[in-house]
Amino acid sequence: MTFWETVLCASLASLLAIVLGGLYMIGAFRKRKPKEPPLDKGFIPWLGHGISFKKSPNAFLEGMRKKHGDIFTCLVGGNYLHFVLDPGTYEHLTRKSEDKLDFLEFASMISLNTFCYQPNEAHKKVARMNSKHLKGKSLAILDHKLMEILQPLMLQSQGSREGERSWQEDGLFHFSYKTIFQAAFLTLFGTEPENKENLKESELAQCEEMFEMFLKFDHFFPQMAFGMLDSSGKKETERLRNIFWDILSVEKVYQKENVSTWISEHDRQLDEIGMSEDTRTKFMFLHLWVSQVNTGPAVFWILTYLLKYPEAMKAVKEEVYRVLREIGQEVKPGNPFIHLALDMIKTPLLDSTIEETLRLRVSPFLFRSVKQDVDVKMADGKEYILRKGDALLLFPFLALHMDPEIHPEPHTFKYDRFVNPDGTRKEFYKNGEKLKHCIMPFGAGHSMCLGRFFAVSEMKIFIILMLSYFDMELVNPEEEIPPVEESSYGFGTLKPSHDIQFKYQLRF
Repeated sequence: MTFWETVLCASLASLLAIVLGGLYMIGAFRKRKPKEPPLDKGFIPWLGHGISFKKSPNAFLEGMRKKHGDIFTCLVGGNYLHFVLDPGTYEHLTRKSEDKLDFLEFASMISLNTFCYQPNEAHKKVARMNSKHLKGKSLAILDHKLMEILQPLMLQSQGSREGERSWQEDGLFHFSYKTIFQAAFLTLFGTEPENKENLKESELAQCEEMFEMFLKFDHFFPQMAFGMLDSSGKKETERLRNIFWDILSVEKVYQKENVSTWISEHDRQLDEIGMSEDTRTKFMFLHLWVSQVNTGPAVFWILTYLLKYPEAMKAVKEEVYRVLREIGQEVKPGNPFIHLALDMIKTPLLDSTIEETLRLRVSPFLFRSVKQDVDVKMADGKEYILRKGDALLLFPFLALHMDPEIHPEPHTFKYDRFVNPDGTRKEFYKNGEKLKHCIMPFGAGHSMCLGRFFAVSEMKIFIILMLSYFDMELVNPEEEIPPVEESSYGFGTLKPSHDIQFKYQLRF
C-alpha cells in the first residue's frame, strides 16, 4: 500500500469514526432493551419529536398514548424522555428517593436558563425550612395583609366605597391578573414607608409597570426554560431581568416596610450561608415569579367559569353571603372592610369550584432525572425499566385530571364535582382503589409547590371579595370561554388564547 493510500484509508477511517460517533451521540443506534417502554425516536435525527412536543405537548402526548399506551419513551431534542400516563404509578414514582429520581438537576437547569443562577442542596434546604412562613399562623398573617391591601385596590376604580354606582369595563384576564399581582407584590415585598393604609399612586403605578413587564417575561418562559430563545428573545429577557433585579435588589427591598417574613427570613438565611447580595437579589425575582405566575391566570379562569355558568355563580354567591352574615362581615354601605380568617370559615362550594378550575386549567409537567435504573409497575400488571441517564416526565393533567373513570365528563366544568351534598369532600377511585390525590395542580413529592397554601388563599380571598363587592357580567354573554394557548401546557396554569371583556359595578 502506497503512502497516499495509507493516508486516504486513515482519513476515511477517521471520518467514519466521526460519523458513527455523531450518530451515536444523536441516538441513532439506541435500541429498546428488554422490559423497557416502547421506544419512538421519530424521523428527525437528534430532534426526534421536539417540534411536535414544543408546539402542542398535550396533543402530542394524546397521540403517543393512542399509539403506545400509558408508558413510552420518546427522543425529544437530543434527550430520551420516559412518559408515564398511568396515575396509579404516580404516588410510587414521586416518592422515589432522589438518588434514583432527582428533581434538582432539572430545577437547576430551569433556574440557570431563566434566573441566571444554579441552586444547590443548601439553597433547597433553606427554601424548605422557610415554607413554614407560607402556612399556619404565618399564612393567616399574610392573608390578613392581602385583604387589607386588596380591598382598596379593587375599589379604587369606583371612586369611593359609597360613591355612585357605575359600570366599569375591562379585560377579565387583565383585571384579575393585574389586581392580584399588585396586591400580592405589596403583601410579600412590603410597601413604601408610612404607606400601609393609603397606597400612593406612584407605588401603584410602579406595580402596574412591573405587571406589564412580568407578562412579557413570562411569555418567553417556555423557550427560556429549555434554552431555546433566539437572539432577539435573549436580548429582551436580559433587559427585563436587569429591570427586575434593580427593583428587587436586596438593598431596595429592605427600604420597604411590612416585608413578609417569608421574604425576609429566607434572605437572612441565604446571607448566613454566604450567598452574595447579587445572587440573593436573583432569588428575590425568583420569589416574585413563583408566587405570581400561576395565581393570576387561575383567578381569571375561576371568574370566567362562574360568569359562564349561572348555576355555579348563584350557588357560590349564596354560600359566600351566608358565611359573611354568620361572622358579622356582611358588606353594606358604611361598613368597615372585610376581615376574616379563612381557617375559621367553611366554603365547600367555593373550594370545589377552585379545585374544578385547577383540574381543568392547571397542567404541570413533573420532571425527574433517572439516576439509576428504575422499575415501574403499571395498573395492568406489566413491569418496565426506566434507563439510567434518561429523564422521566409525568403529566397529571392528561393522566389524572382528564381520566373519565376518575372524573366523569372530564372536559365539562362541574362546580360541585369535589363536594358531597352534605358538604363533605368527595372521594375518587381508579380501578376500584381510592386515590390519595385526585388532582395534582401543585406537583407531588420532592417537587411539590411550597407556596400552594398561599396560592389557594389568594384565590379564595380574591373571589370572596369580588363576589362581595361587585356585580359582574360578561360584556357579550354569548362569548365562549377562550381556548388555551397550546404551548402553555406543562408550565403550570394554562394561559387563555385571548382576553374576554367583562363589566363590574359596586353592589351597593
